Amino acid sequence: MDDTKLKKIGAELSKARAKRDEWDRKVKDLERRYREAENTCIHDMVHAANLSPEDLAELIKKAFQAAPVGDGAAVIHQNEEDE
Repeated sequence: MDDTKLKKIGAELSKARAKRDEWDRKVKDLERRYREAENTCIHDMVHAANLSPEDLAELIKKAFQAAPVGDGAAVIHQNEEDE
């Protein structure tokens, strides 16, 4: 393989890595923005329902107790045990 071909491939590799880094930053930013919007939505729902933190905790506890097997409650319960 000649030197010019190697340099060309190296340049393409550098560009691809730069684009990957740019997309990684974009993905992280979008994930952060999504999480913030989701948290705002949850906050607004709790605020609209006029729930105290204690009321919310009780509501969540009742929802998990009533959740059928195979629902997300089992996964969350397992994660709590792992901590």
